[in-house]
Amino acid sequence: MKNNLKVLLIEDDMIEVMKLNRVVASLNLKYNIVEANNGEEALKILEEKDELPDIILLDLNMPKINGMEFLSIIKKEERLRHIPAIILTTSNNQKDLLECYKLGIAGYVLKPLKYEEYVSKIEKLLAYWSINELKQI
Repeated sequence: MKNNLKVLLIEDDMIEVMKLNRVVASLNLKYNIVEANNGEEALKILEEKDELPDIILLDLNMPKINGMEFLSIIKKEERLRHIPAIILTTSNNQKDLLECYKLGIAGYVLKPLKYEEYVSKIEKLLAYWSINELKQI
């Protein structure tokens, strides 16, 4: 597995942020995770950084700019549209799922209630994007 995958995590629930960081640490994975509390903050991070993330992990339900609004914005931007965005959410609403795919997401992952299942999903998700050849140029 390639090290140093650059991840932009957009999540307003600090418990979820801590949980993801705990999983990455427990698996001894070396990733550079940048955190944003909402879509507005994430857009500022993307504007200010010269080095873009390899992937974006995005929650749907957030204040200010929600996940779908954020996706609509970045998919219109030439500089950002190629970054794979993976929804990481508790919403199993079929309408949300279909709308996200219409907006161009790379994946839709439901957060399971059991911690062990969450660890397994995050490990597989990060492993896949670590070996995927669609890296920024």
